[in-house]
Amino acid sequence: MSSSSRSSGAPGSGRIIVVSNRIPKGDVPAGGLVFAIDEVLTAAGGLWIGAADPTEFALEGLTEIGSGAYDRATFAITEAEHSGYYLGYANSVLWPLFHHRPDLLNFHDGDFEAYAAVNRRVARAIAAIAEPEDLIWIQDYHFLMVAQELRQLNVTNRIGLFLHIPFPSPTDVMALPQVAALSSWIAAHDVFGLQTKRDVTSANEMLRHDSKASLMPNGRWHRAGHQFQILSFPIGIDAVGFEETAKAADVPQLQLAAKAPLLIGVDRLDYSKGLVHRFKAFGDYLSRRTEGAPRPTFLQIAPVSREDVTAYQDIREELEQAAGSINGAHADLDWTPIRYVRRHFDRAVIAGLYRRADAALVTPLADGMNLVAKEFVAAQDPDDPGVLILSHFAGAAEQMEDALLVNPFDHGSFADAIDRALHMPLAERQERHAALRVSVFEEDIAWWTEAFLKRLRGTNRT
Repeated sequence: MSSSSRSSGAPGSGRIIVVSNRIPKGDVPAGGLVFAIDEVLTAAGGLWIGAADPTEFALEGLTEIGSGAYDRATFAITEAEHSGYYLGYANSVLWPLFHHRPDLLNFHDGDFEAYAAVNRRVARAIAAIAEPEDLIWIQDYHFLMVAQELRQLNVTNRIGLFLHIPFPSPTDVMALPQVAALSSWIAAHDVFGLQTKRDVTSANEMLRHDSKASLMPNGRWHRAGHQFQILSFPIGIDAVGFEETAKAADVPQLQLAAKAPLLIGVDRLDYSKGLVHRFKAFGDYLSRRTEGAPRPTFLQIAPVSREDVTAYQDIREELEQAAGSINGAHADLDWTPIRYVRRHFDRAVIAGLYRRADAALVTPLADGMNLVAKEFVAAQDPDDPGVLILSHFAGAAEQMEDALLVNPFDHGSFADAIDRALHMPLAERQERHAALRVSVFEEDIAWWTEAFLKRLRGTNRT
């Protein structure tokens, strides 16, 4: 790697080595996690490691794909490993389990072995280039074993992992065939970061059942001679940047009737997002709507993801059936209540739609954080803001108590919340929005990165 990746900070300081499954191979997009990592590495110097496109064979080591203020490099992965590591163990076992859906676990012979092989290859690549003062910052569930593999390679660097998805409950986690090893994977880190206090509670409860782990008076855990911390770091957004984007955005022509309310949802097409429950709750609201009342339109944008995973094919069919049934029951010649779009839109278009919307439905059944809630708040005009309807099961609910909080499984009360949002007086909308803005703008993406890295730098290597 190039010398430009070397930190110019205090004597003895090292690089930041970031590991993520996805890595920008071209220009870095504005906003989001990718933007935040780029900002950190540009300021501090370092190396960003991600997966290369799958090939027939996988070579050892890293392939440099960019340099400048910091380096970017990829590790190799085969087509078979992509199937077993990514589509298999990561997204057909860990993803549903960590989103509290053990009923959707899909085990295949060889998937865990592929996951372990990729994690070991990444660890060997890091061990070959890491210098003693480098910080190693791992992102998400794709690399739960990397820290343990690094320790077995005698790497003593400070290692942190941030899990962007929820942590499974103590009962759900028992469905993982490798549950006996999960504690040792976590314990190999110095800081194991989670989104919410609720997640920290679940992780701590799991560790309490590990006879080799003990909770120390200072709040740290001790296992196999190593101390580590489990802490919550609720991820934020580039609030100022997103607000400016929303202000400057041209609102698409939606061809709605004058004064017709617009509700919006923006999610990846995923069973964890509660989209079918959301459609049904909106259908309940429409059934209660009085004659002559304004005719709202619910715009749901849900780009397709992971089409090769069976559970995603099923949720797509179920959602299309729900949309068709509700529209068939309530639509008129000049009104389609649900507009369901399965394509990606640019960030500026989404920001403009948020600013135009009267309410946002952010109602996952399980979610690590859900940044759509924060983007919606940042995009609003403070003088005439829309209303955020937020699930209790979104991690964001811990910070955003002034939203209309709902149980997405209870379609009746969910429908009541939609009605309340569309009839909420201006003064109440302004008051709620002002309160929501505080955490969105104070605990933004820069705050998140600084908080995690400060904690990681401050750990004592043991």
